Amino acid sequence: MPPSAAPVPSPLALIVMGVSGCGKSTLGALLADAFACPFLEGDDYHAPDAVEKMRRGDPLTDEDRWPWLDRLAQASATAIETSVSVVTACSALRHSYRDRLRAGIGAPVRFVLLDNSRERLLTRVQNRPGHYMPASLLDSQLVTLERPTLAEAALVLTTDASPKELRDQVLSWLHSGQ
Repeated sequence: MPPSAAPVPSPLALIVMGVSGCGKSTLGALLADAFACPFLEGDDYHAPDAVEKMRRGDPLTDEDRWPWLDRLAQASATAIETSVSVVTACSALRHSYRDRLRAGIGAPVRFVLLDNSRERLLTRVQNRPGHYMPASLLDSQLVTLERPTLAEAALVLTTDASPKELRDQVLSWLHSGQ
């Protein structure tokens, strides 16, 4: 059962971020359920040519990512207009990507970085059937990842705990107002 000390600040866009296979979608769905708000899966906003590029094992460039981030920010902003809060799963690997999301959403944004060792992440990616993102792209994502700074209102969690335990840690963090 998730903690329910105080209401989560609203409006709020909560973005669960990290490299492929870290558990963004699983945690994001649990958090959206806890908030009774929409959950946006960032993968659903990629252009078909970007998905095909990743499927081939080619990393995306910033030029590939900007329109995707803009679509995702717009969808998040629209969800906030109707539901007050939204939870979004998005890699958001660079500071500039997170800045772009904040600017496009236009409401308070908090980030949760899901982190783990390369070996653990590789195991998770390799055991994820049917996803277009091949394990061969994990290293390029790890190289691209710029960890959030103190000024970014982010929580960093190691994904060794269960998804429900991670959800509860996020809820406690948001309720504490940090």
